[in-house]
Amino acid sequence: MTVPDLSATICGVNDSDANHSAHSVHRVCSFSCVVSVVCVIRRSFAAALAALIVTAALTAQEPPPSVDAQDGQRAYLGACTNCHGPDGNSVPGVDLAHGQFRRASTDDEIVEIIRRGIPGTAMPPGNYSPVQAGRIVAYLRWLAASGHTATATGDAARGRALFEGRGQCLTCHQVRGNGSQLGPDLTDVGRLRRAAELERALLDPEKDVLPQNRMVKVVARDGTSVTGRLLHHDTFTVLMLDSSEHLRTFSKSDLREVSILKTSSKASYRGKLTPQEIADLVGYLVSLKG
Repeated sequence: MTVPDLSATICGVNDSDANHSAHSVHRVCSFSCVVSVVCVIRRSFAAALAALIVTAALTAQEPPPSVDAQDGQRAYLGACTNCHGPDGNSVPGVDLAHGQFRRASTDDEIVEIIRRGIPGTAMPPGNYSPVQAGRIVAYLRWLAASGHTATATGDAARGRALFEGRGQCLTCHQVRGNGSQLGPDLTDVGRLRRAAELERALLDPEKDVLPQNRMVKVVARDGTSVTGRLLHHDTFTVLMLDSSEHLRTFSKSDLREVSILKTSSKASYRGKLTPQEIADLVGYLVSLKG
């Protein structure tokens, strides 16, 4: 590597001084430049290594679901939660979220149970191809590896009192027709979401905003803005439920801005409710089966 002569800049040597000691100064300053470059490289490498270690640790704690696991989740929520529950532990002696099966030890055996059922038990056969059943197994394996299955649930009655009272949850949500339509209907949320997911939605709402629950902000050409729950949008129109729960339709040709908000407007309950109160709320939400 060719090191530039930066002696006049780094060492503060003027032209007359340089005529007397150019060679010695050049050697000293060149060495300083090399040392500086090495230090920068070492710091950059250390920072990159630290970031890599942190990323690896996070990945180890929560592996992202594969495409097969995501497809399997949809199938599981649609057909399996009525008996097994979203956490996979509603059947005594079976804990799907922790890889505990009564009659299977391999993925192939689980696939066959999903497809054939278990004669003489409440486990019916499922109308799945081997590939489709394999995707459900992929989801169950991800569920076991994700580490989000050990959430404590509290007293559902106390949780309901919090939900309808101090928690002010009915200002956005509704249960069995009681409450607001600004947020998702939670009537059957306990059948669709795991306890860990519900706890995370209470403590870190911005991390779990499903596409169907996003908000939208539109700005008209005169500068007027409206924000509400996004119901539908296409090339020409935006349909929303505004903050007064009025259905609003906008033509995109009349708007100068359309912003789909990917973060939640819901405030976190972290620090506002005690851990026991959070557990009670989760207990109530888990009990909502529709």
